[in-house]
Formats: sequence, C-alpha cells, structure tokens
Amino acid sequence: MPDNPLLAIGFPIAFNHVRPEHIEPAIQSLIDQASARLDQIASDPAPPTWENTLAAIDRMTEPLDRAVSVVRHLESVATTPQLRAAYNAVEPLASAFYSRIPLHEGLWRRLQAFSATAEAAALTGIRKRYLDKTIQGFRRHGAALPPDQKAELEKMDIELSQLTTRFSQNVVDSTAAFELTVTHERQLAGLPPTAVVMARESAESKGRQGWRFTLQQPSYVAVLTYLDDASIREQVYRAYHSRATSEPNDNTKLLPRILELRHKKANLLGYPDFPDFVLEDRMAHKGAEAEAFLDRLRQKTTPFFERENQQLQDFRRELEGPDAPPLAAWDVSYYSEKLRKSRYDFDEEMLRPYFPLEAVIRGMFQLVSRLYGIHVDEQHGVPVWHPDVKFYHLYDNDGTFLGGFYADWFPREDKRGGAWMDAFITGGPSPEGFEPHLGLMCGNLTPPAGGKPSLLSHRDVETIFHEFGHLLHHLLSRVEVRSLAGANVPWDFVELPSQIMENWCWERASLDLFARHYETGDPLPGDLYQRMRRARTFRAANAQMRQLSFGFTDLALHRDYRPEVDGDVVSYTRRLFQSFSPAPLPPEHAMIASFTHLFAQPIGYAAGYYSYKWAEVLDADAFTAFQQHGIFDETTGRRFRDCILSRGNSADPAELYRDFMGRDPELNALLERAGLTAIV
Repeated sequence: MPDNPLLAIGFPIAFNHVRPEHIEPAIQSLIDQASARLDQIASDPAPPTWENTLAAIDRMTEPLDRAVSVVRHLESVATTPQLRAAYNAVEPLASAFYSRIPLHEGLWRRLQAFSATAEAAALTGIRKRYLDKTIQGFRRHGAALPPDQKAELEKMDIELSQLTTRFSQNVVDSTAAFELTVTHERQLAGLPPTAVVMARESAESKGRQGWRFTLQQPSYVAVLTYLDDASIREQVYRAYHSRATSEPNDNTKLLPRILELRHKKANLLGYPDFPDFVLEDRMAHKGAEAEAFLDRLRQKTTPFFERENQQLQDFRRELEGPDAPPLAAWDVSYYSEKLRKSRYDFDEEMLRPYFPLEAVIRGMFQLVSRLYGIHVDEQHGVPVWHPDVKFYHLYDNDGTFLGGFYADWFPREDKRGGAWMDAFITGGPSPEGFEPHLGLMCGNLTPPAGGKPSLLSHRDVETIFHEFGHLLHHLLSRVEVRSLAGANVPWDFVELPSQIMENWCWERASLDLFARHYETGDPLPGDLYQRMRRARTFRAANAQMRQLSFGFTDLALHRDYRPEVDGDVVSYTRRLFQSFSPAPLPPEHAMIASFTHLFAQPIGYAAGYYSYKWAEVLDADAFTAFQQHGIFDETTGRRFRDCILSRGNSADPAELYRDFMGRDPELNALLERAGLTAIV
C-alpha cells in the first residue's frame, strides 16, 4: 500500500492517481491509525496537558479527514459505479469511527482530567473556547451515556450516514435519468438563443437529432422561464419536482426513517427534538427561536407576497383576456419573466453577453485583491478530476502563500447538482509560519455552447461570488485550532462570508471590473444597469417566501411531524409548501424527496435551513459598513478580514459580528434591500 495516494494527501492532490481500488484499503488503514492515536492519547501515562490532550485530539484524525474528503468529493463530481461502490463500502466504517470518538471512555476521562488541571483553568481565548466546546461536544454526542445507550447511539449514527448517502446518490441518479428531446423547432419558441444552442449540443452529445433538455439547472431554468410551450414546461416541472420518488431511486422510503432516527437520537441525548439538539451550539440556540425568527419575516413579507401574486395573475389576464386561467406552478416563472420585461424593459438574457465566465472570475479576483490585500494566480499542469477544472494559488500581498483552490463550474451527468464549497486541507501554525489551506468551489453554471464562451446569467455570477466567499472564509483563516478554523462555525453564521459577497454583484463600480461584452469589450451600458437595479426587488416577496418555506418545512419536519397523525411525509410537506406557493402545487409534487440540503448528510442543513435568512440579515446589515465607507474601502475590507474571515470559530459569532460592526445586527437593512418596507 505504499503507493496508495490516499494515505498521504499532498498539496496539490494527485487526483490523477486516485483509483477506486485505493479507497477501501486506504480508509481502513487510516481508521486503524487514527484509532491507535485515540487510544494512545487516552492511555498516556503522562499528566494531561494542552499539548498531549487537546492539541493531540485536534490533530488525531487529520490524515483520515483529508482522505475521506477527497473520496467524498470524487463521488460528488466524477462518480462511476466502481467509485460509488467503494465509497459506499467505506462510508459506514468512517462514520462508525467518528461516532465512537466522543463515546470513548478513556478519552472522556482524559478530557475531564485535563479540565480539572491548573493549566486548563488558566486557558484563555481560543484555547479556552476549544476546551469548553470539546467538553460540551462530547457531552452532546453521548460521552456521559451508559454503555448500552452509547452502543445504540453508534448504530443510529451509522444507519443515518448510510441512509443519507443513499438519499444523495438517488437524487443524482434520478436527475440524470430524465431527458426530453424535442424534434420540431417550433416547440422552441420563446427560448433564448443560448438555451437553444445548449439543447442542440446536448442532443448531439448523445448522437441524437433535435434539442435535448435535462433537469440540470441551466436547462431546467431556461425551460421554465422562457419556453412558450406550456405542455413542455409542465412536463419538465413535474419531472423535476418528482425526482427520487420511484424505484430504483426512491427517497420517499428513506425519509421517514431518517426523521425517526434523528428524533430518537435527540431524545437519547436528552433533547426534546432534533432542532434543540442541533441548534444548542448555534446562534439561534433553540428550534422555537429559529421558528420565531422565520415567523417575524413571514409576517412582514406576506402583504407584499399577496400583492405580487395578484399582480401576476392580473398581468396574465391583460395578455390573454379576462378568461385567462389561474396560474399553474409551471407558469409562474414564465409569466414573471414576461412581467419583468414589460415593467422594467428588462430581460435577464440581455445581461449574458456581459458576463463571460473568465472575465467574471478575473474581476472577482481584482475585487478581493482591493478589499482584502490578496492576489490569485492560476496554476497550470496540476492534476484535476476533469479537464474543465481550474486550479489557483492565493497569496497575501506581502508574498505569503495562503493556500490553493480548485474551481469546477459546469454540469455533468456524473456530478451532483447545485453549488458548494468544500475544504481538503486546513492549515495551522508551523515552524515556518502558517501551513497553507486547500479547498474547492463547484457549481452547475451555463457551459460554453455554439462556439461562444460560457455566458452567465446574473444569478450565475452571484453563485460564483457566493461560493468564493465561503472559500475565502477557509483560505484566510488564521486559527491555531484546526477544528475551529475557517468555515467550521455555527451554520447560522457560516453563510455571512458567502452572502455578503453577492452584494458586489449589484454595484456599478464592482461590475465595471468584469461586466464587459464578450465580443466588443464594451462595459455594461448604463441604461441596462439601471434597469437591472430597478428590477432587483421584482417579486422579492416571492423569493423570500420561497426561502421561508424551506426553513419552516425543515423545522416542522424535525419538531412537529408525526406520521401517525400527519400522514405520509410527502403529502405533509406538500401542504406546508402550498401555503408559501404562488400557485397550486400538483398532486405529485415531492420536492422533499430531492431536498439534499436537509437529507444528503446526517445533519447538514437539517433543522438549520433558517440559517440562510438568518445570515442574510447579517450580510445586508454588514454590507452597510462598506456602503458607508466605500465598496472598495481597504480599511473596511481589512477589518472584515481580521474580524470575520480570519477568525473562524475562535470566538462566539455574535462577538465576532460586534467586533466588525460595533453593535448587534439589525433587520431593517434586509427589508430595505428587498423593497419590503412599505406597501405603495
């Protein structure tokens, strides 16, 4: 096994050498090594100290963590039957090992012994925080349970890990299984040219005539937003919202058991429900507080939501006469886009020529260079998992090497949907200074087509900025404790660094860094920019209610849902979603079966989807500091880097926020940005 690349993850990673057959022997070996280190820490005859106890625990699983992250990543972006089989074989083994750590009697005794020492009593700052959070974390994950309940908890964790992995894979497979090929050009009416070319090239890639549509985001969004043929919109909508509901990829059978296990786990650990277990260590602290936060937003949003929906139905009647039928779910995006164009003389497709991917990336790098005193260089000849993937180095302006990252932006059938950031290596203090970090950002953006470069929608641009914000949180971390570094923060704080980046996608000065026509190099015309700005709050209440629907449904499933009272989970969630929907949902609507944020990991965003809105309050409020001092103000940027981006979880998030803003967050900035402050 000495040639197994997973046994010693380098920088950069040798992705070209990783094979499915490496996975099982490497992960098992690394589990054995980590287990030996665990036993060694627990049985060390020397008196417990920071270095031989807390610091040793922080380093204990690092080689295993790196290997698991690489395997999990490859299964997400370049899966094959062989790789998936190997991943599915090792995932429960790794999950079982991680679950055993807080249940290890000797390690728990060692921690308690250290906490009683004079050295522990004298700890301050991040070291004290790490000790407190480690003790708390062990208790929260069963360290104080009797042996029989520890064994029960370990079984639950393993089963949850297996079920949520299957859930994620079912979504990938069911998404890839759908395709619709159109053979008559007249059926393409309404589609923008970029979508038509993309559909033709998709068909050609499969050796077919015509135009091929899939459930990947660039294809799905184009159909629902622009295609005149309502029957095709309906077919694609129904397929998308019933993904993973039939064999062999049926998630409806997994959902009840996942919810049951989460509830039982919370009860076993002494919590009334899963949200109270999950949120104890987050800013909201309790499920009831998270729900009350969402409810405050819903009350402020509902009048605007009702007005917007009436306006959209009235607009359809203006177009089609007083007998126009009520809007169906697959009509909403289509007529909304027509209304936006009518009201603001603005069509989002008008922006695409000004957002070529490479220019957007370069402009974003210029922006963060001005704000945070860093610069990015692309590196060539680095092993990657697909030819489209790029690799970059990040440096401080004084030349210090901070880390590297990969970028993988286009959809593929062997890649999961959505957009995300992940970490491979978390650096820490070393004799040479500070070890570099390594991470990645992924998306499923509009690919190049018809001989043109990748031309992005404005939403695509926001996605890139969002994920790079997460990545900066990782790469700029200067925290000595690995498990408290970077984005290892409470999940209702983790979206602040990402969501605040989206604000620069709306500012004229920052758009001028990259928004230039891909053929002429001309900047975004002023009148088009003004129309884009005026349309920013178009149907903002609907966008907010959509996010609130996810948050409320998440909490309801984990706080209130009882199958014996509420019926099957798909019908239950359909009723919940309906109260936030601008149109009736069809009977087969089963979005919950593909809701990977909640069910693709043992915890993930489960009981925490409210975090997006919570962090949106933070980001809107925090951005006012940049607006006040200038959106390129280096002093404000440096303060955000020093107070937020570099600090990880080294202090309570509320304290970090106050360090930056000088006060607690305020709700008004979000409502004002969304135009939800007064009915006109």
